[in-house]
Amino acid sequence: MPTLAVAHLRNVTLGPAIIEYLQRIDATLAPFGGRFLVHGARPERVEGTWTGDLVIVRFPDRESARAWYASPAYQAILPLRTGNAEGEVIFVDTVSDDHRATDILANIQG
Repeated sequence: MPTLAVAHLRNVTLGPAIIEYLQRIDATLAPFGGRFLVHGARPERVEGTWTGDLVIVRFPDRESARAWYASPAYQAILPLRTGNAEGEVIFVDTVSDDHRATDILANIQG
């Protein structure tokens, strides 16, 4: 099942470090099958509060996402982002095309 790397970034300082990060990140994704699904688009808020930017990268599976994040190539550029932006990054698995909301009930211990 594909895995998404989701980043919610705030207070990004768009200076030389972030520019270098952007110039180098694609090369770190390619060996792990990662590709941007959302990057740079401003979300339309329909409920609650939201600040910052959303970035979503799709990987073939959780192991590929973990391997990318831990790779020497990504770890080398990671401080360029973390030193110039606040935020959270998570990995989350997608669901199958035939998933229905009630499928989650099978996972509830009751």
